[in-house]
Amino acid sequence: MPTRIIAETPPRLSADLIKRFSAVPVAVVVDLLEGKTQVDPAIRPLRRITGGPTLLGSAVTAVCDPKDYGAVHHAIAVAEAGDVVVIDAGGRSDVAMIGDLLSTAARRKGIVGLVADGAVRDTGILGGWDDFAVFTRHVTARGPASKDGGTVDAPATIGGATIHPRDLILGDDDGVVVIPREAAEGLIAKAEERARAEIGWEKRLSAGETTLAVFGVPDAVRG
Repeated sequence: MPTRIIAETPPRLSADLIKRFSAVPVAVVVDLLEGKTQVDPAIRPLRRITGGPTLLGSAVTAVCDPKDYGAVHHAIAVAEAGDVVVIDAGGRSDVAMIGDLLSTAARRKGIVGLVADGAVRDTGILGGWDDFAVFTRHVTARGPASKDGGTVDAPATIGGATIHPRDLILGDDDGVVVIPREAAEGLIAKAEERARAEIGWEKRLSAGETTLAVFGVPDAVRG
């Protein structure tokens, strides 16, 4: 069956709203959403994100058939600058769904990175880019066997988290979290407030206060 592209998708969130999440750590969002949309921590970045840009953008999903990467090609074609390609390969490790050639094509379009619940290859190249973040469950040298299946912009499952087209993807050294599109606007103010609070806590700790005082830990019982 030819690769299917879902035509009806929600619009992207505003660029201003998306940008505001760039100052928010993944851990803050995970805590605020009670871990419900956290991606399996086994899906890790190929390189450390510290010192570079956080992975952040609207999701374009590629739901792949076994050993077929047609959906990845079409997802890159559909995606726009600032988007994140999300590859649902069912967590399989047998073949890589993307390598340096497709990733280079995505990078040239301004796509900011990808998250693969599956495998990638050419990691020596992909891991060296500071403007294109790659998160993946597996690495393998073997390539796919076909390129004519799968679905683009269907709901995907990545590391146990459901991702709908144009949800926000946020990734840093702690992992990846999905920000449901409909929750983003209501979440950002709380996330910014929590991020500012953490800065304040750090200042108090640096000034010599104990963690007991800073975090309001109840008194322990001695005996």
